[in-house]
Amino acid sequence: MTGNADDVILTIDNGVATVTINRPHVLNAVDGPTTARLNDIWEQLEHDRGIRAVVVTGAGPKAFCTGADMSSSAVDKTGLEYWAELDANGFGGLSLRTTLDVPVIAKVNGYALGGGMEIVLGADIVVASDSARFGLTEPRVGRLALDGGIHQLVRRVPYTQAMGLLLTGRKAGAAEMQAMGLVNEVVPAEELDAAVDRWLEQILACAPTSVRAVKQMVTRTGHLTAVEARGLRLPALMDALDSKDSAEGVLAFQEKRAPVWSGE
Repeated sequence: MTGNADDVILTIDNGVATVTINRPHVLNAVDGPTTARLNDIWEQLEHDRGIRAVVVTGAGPKAFCTGADMSSSAVDKTGLEYWAELDANGFGGLSLRTTLDVPVIAKVNGYALGGGMEIVLGADIVVASDSARFGLTEPRVGRLALDGGIHQLVRRVPYTQAMGLLLTGRKAGAAEMQAMGLVNEVVPAEELDAAVDRWLEQILACAPTSVRAVKQMVTRTGHLTAVEARGLRLPALMDALDSKDSAEGVLAFQEKRAPVWSGE
């Protein structure tokens, strides 16, 4: 495992992986070793069929992630040098990753700025505390949100709303981001854990094979029309259609009982 293990904490409990960026002394900003550690973790989770959902968050009460660590040597690179060395998987190894076929919930406990906002854009479900703040603030320091921020945001929220953030580099509150459609739920900070648990409960009630198929069908067909996408024989789709879970779901419905999912 590369990177500093203390900078990112991975816990796995009952099929749920929690990935915590643990650098509160720099508001959970990410440096090179932290990025390497995150990429290792995402790859590990991709190959673990026992994982059914992932929660990504930041340590401490103030920040989810504030992007690149401006105190690290990485910021000494020119914009062109940074652009030439972009991670194919995006910021934190997640913002553009298309091979993690389980739901990712961003538990936004504070500032999600720059690359932190890009990590949010790489999640499937976003739950935020009412004190969280979001923004692609790179233009305020003469940089650009090159790890998917610009292109993802304008695809996820209405054009004028996206450009209102991109062209000003301003920060927006959780309620405003929910109104735009980027955040699923906003709760008081003390209720954030419980809110995420509710979302996880709903995910875990579904067949793992179906959830994987849905995620894969969405992430790998964005360039296609709906008709073209429907005809694409993706691996997770074919697995789901011929799975034990598929038969179990129907049988449980007929027997009026809760299904027991095997993930197979």
